[in-house]
Amino acid sequence: MNYFKSAIYISAVQLLNRGPARSIIAKKNILANIFIKGASILTSLILVPLTIGYVDTVKYGIWLTISSVIAWFSFFDIGLTQGLRNKFAEALARDEHDVAQGYVSTAYAILSLIFLAVWLVFMVVNQLLDWSAISNTPQSMAADISTLAVIVFTYFCIQFVLRIITTILIASQQPAKSALIDLFSQIFSLCIVLFLVRFSEGSLLYLGLALCISPVSILLVANVFLFQGTFKRYRPSWKQVNFAYSKDLFNLGIIFFVIQLAAIIQFQTANFIIAQNFSPVEVTPYNIVYKYFSVLSMIFAIFLTPFWSASTEAFMNKDFQWIKNAIRKYNILGGIIIVCGLFMLFFSQKIYSLWLGEGTVQISNSLSIAGLIYFSVSIFADKYVAFLNGISALRLQFITSLISPFIYILVAMIMIKWFKMGAYSLFIAGAIAGFNGYLLAPFQYFQIIHRSKRGIWIK
Repeated sequence: MNYFKSAIYISAVQLLNRGPARSIIAKKNILANIFIKGASILTSLILVPLTIGYVDTVKYGIWLTISSVIAWFSFFDIGLTQGLRNKFAEALARDEHDVAQGYVSTAYAILSLIFLAVWLVFMVVNQLLDWSAISNTPQSMAADISTLAVIVFTYFCIQFVLRIITTILIASQQPAKSALIDLFSQIFSLCIVLFLVRFSEGSLLYLGLALCISPVSILLVANVFLFQGTFKRYRPSWKQVNFAYSKDLFNLGIIFFVIQLAAIIQFQTANFIIAQNFSPVEVTPYNIVYKYFSVLSMIFAIFLTPFWSASTEAFMNKDFQWIKNAIRKYNILGGIIIVCGLFMLFFSQKIYSLWLGEGTVQISNSLSIAGLIYFSVSIFADKYVAFLNGISALRLQFITSLISPFIYILVAMIMIKWFKMGAYSLFIAGAIAGFNGYLLAPFQYFQIIHRSKRGIWIK
């Protein structure tokens, strides 16, 4: 028996260390991510019913709506972190370590200035906002919701600066460590919510503090620890801030910004549209279904995350066969995950009851079916988009992102207003509006890799 176990272990180690260096790094990160993301998914699933039980369905819906609206402002980074991801990876591939440190230092400086200015403006504007109207809640809750908005907005501003460290980890092909930071944040949040459940009454403000302070604390620790160790040579320094680098970051970042802006309109406005056209109560089942089927996307992301930065290196070194092999394997994996999604759909009502408690939240089958369709389309598209992002071939994605938000809102409102469809119409509208991912991106990949085309395809 011991010999059999030893043989399995040796075979596993040999498989893990077989292939090109980037493949070995990717496999090790994937293996680590399986355990880390698995724990993260479990923590997230535990946190949902716990927070609903601590407050209630209505207040939880308010929390989701406010955090979604505030999340729009996070895109004031103007795509800078995504630009940093590619530029940092390119600098590492060329062994230009001083340039890499310059990019890191400049990114921290620019984002700090941007979000400080945005935070100051928000503090003034928030006094004029009627959050009860925005969240479609009673006027008596306006003061608490306004305070919650300040808490959440402050959190978003701070964490977007501190999260640069996770961008650096991913760019250096260490996504498992980035995922570990997120896991520690979730566990810390879970511990605080458990404390609140035990020692306090249901409070929307306490919940907001718990879910905001935890990630910021963990990110702060990660920044100090990693810049004293692994990334010491890239530690941000005022002496290394070079605003000449901002042109490189912004040229690429602006394109990512527009693409991200389209994504936030399509995905983050869903809670707002549901709250306005139905009620905050309906926000909760939509998000439950989103979280449930997003497990499929999370599993796929475990395997896909290393591909972005690895494809940057592979393309720069003209290793096109490696890219072809990777895409083929991702297609097979995506098909397997979607089949698993069908089983999740079949047992969804039973799982909702076990997860949330019998009768806690009413979720229709149509909402679950639409959720599965949306995430299946997303899984098919993600690998092609990741490749194109990795090689900065963004022009087509940029052009389509200018019109996709309008398609999303138009389709959603037609379904809701004219056809009297429920909240599931937001999933359908999202799938339709994401046509770049499942139509144009695969074709663009084929033109670049299989037909060696350049021109508009590579820009």
